[in-house]
Order: sequence, then structure tokens, then C-alpha cells
Amino acid sequence: MFASEISEERREELFTKIAQKIVDMRLTPVAVVILESGKPISFVGSQLMVFLQPIFMAVFPFHQYDEIAALMEERPNVELLIEKIEQLEDERTHGKGKNHKNPGN
Repeated sequence: MFASEISEERREELFTKIAQKIVDMRLTPVAVVILESGKPISFVGSQLMVFLQPIFMAVFPFHQYDEIAALMEERPNVELLIEKIEQLEDERTHGKGKNHKNPGN
């Protein structure tokens, strides 16, 4: 599978799902650092994902694995994922602030 075969809507759906999971687990800083530092070798990383797919699929029931591996081949997609993670983290932190009153005021 190639990244060009995946529709923009599907890419958005996958990235939103991944980003939401990262934000829910409070791993935003770690994920952003790993993705940023891995951008220069994103193609190699995606090929490693392809190589490890049989092992990974035997252990985890993850049906979108090949689509994610294809998307991670291209650096712009890595940047889009980082932006989505940061957007959802920003919504989480600002949404949390709106729901709690500041006792000092």
C-alpha cells in the first residue's frame, strides 16, 4: 500500500484516532519529541514497521497497521500527525480550564 492510495478523509480519521489516544494517555510531549526527532528517517521507520508487521499483527489486533505504515513514509504526514496531537492537547487543556473555577478569584 502507498500513501497516495489513502484518501485525505481516511488519513484525517486515522491521525485523529492516533492523536486522541496519545492525548488521552497524556503522552503528548513524549510523542511529539519522538515524531520530531524521527522525521528525517521517517521512511526508514515506516519500512521497519512493514518488516515487523507479521510479528505485530500476531500479537495485536490492529487492522489499520498497513495504512499507518504507508502514511509514515512521507514527512509531511508526520508533521500533520504532530499538528493533530498538539491541536487535541490544546483542546484538552483549554477545555479543562473552562470547566474548573479558579479558587483564587
